[in-house]
Amino acid sequence: MNEWKLVQKDSSEALARLHFFSVKKRHARGEIEARITVKEFATAKTSDMQFYATADLELNQKALRFQPCGWSETLVGALGECMRNLRKFDYEAFEDPSALPSDCGR
Repeated sequence: MNEWKLVQKDSSEALARLHFFSVKKRHARGEIEARITVKEFATAKTSDMQFYATADLELNQKALRFQPCGWSETLVGALGECMRNLRKFDYEAFEDPSALPSDCGR
């Protein structure tokens, strides 16, 4: 057991260590960087939910927005599931550059 997990006194605190990753995703107008954050929970509610990964961008914006994510009992499992979901859908770039959210101009 990692010592950092001992700092949590109650499971309702949901203490988690963060792991950060970056990946490029190609789309029709070029490529965009996706940042993936994996949370490693000190106390998992079930054995397969110790790691949760989520990407910082939405895909399939013109139909039904989808934010890639993944759960697993291992860091690589959650990251892998999030990457699979990132590959499933297209990033649909905004047509009008002035319509970009303020944090998307990376």
